[in-house]
Amino acid sequence: MTTATDNKNTMAFLYKGRKYRCSLELAMEVIGGKWKSLLIFHLRKGAMRSSALQHSLTDISNKMFTQSIRELEADGIVKREIFPVIPPKVEYSLTEKGKTLVPIIENLARWAISICDEVDPEKIKECIGSTENDLTSEKTNNRQE
Repeated sequence: MTTATDNKNTMAFLYKGRKYRCSLELAMEVIGGKWKSLLIFHLRKGAMRSSALQHSLTDISNKMFTQSIRELEADGIVKREIFPVIPPKVEYSLTEKGKTLVPIIENLARWAISICDEVDPEKIKECIGSTENDLTSEKTNNRQE
């Protein structure tokens, strides 16, 4: 990590030539928005073909899928592999850098469950692989605090 100081002696974070005043601002630039974190979430279990990845996201347009996945690729979060077959096959997977985001994204998913008014137990396991009991006790503990 490289840090720098600007003219006002406030700390700045440099990333790809751009200066950020707060590290969270940088993090949100890299993984923020509606689609990027969902793409990371769906890739956490392994590589996916482009079409399958796009179909795993409800209501994403081709334009937004392409833009989001390319931004993640440019930031070194996602790797694109093109297989020389006919028709062309493209797979996306998380890089080592991208894999470091998986616990963060999964914790965000758990947090979202903890603030829900109602939860479908089948969806919990499908989404984050935890059991209903694990998350129900987490939710109860969070509400008691």
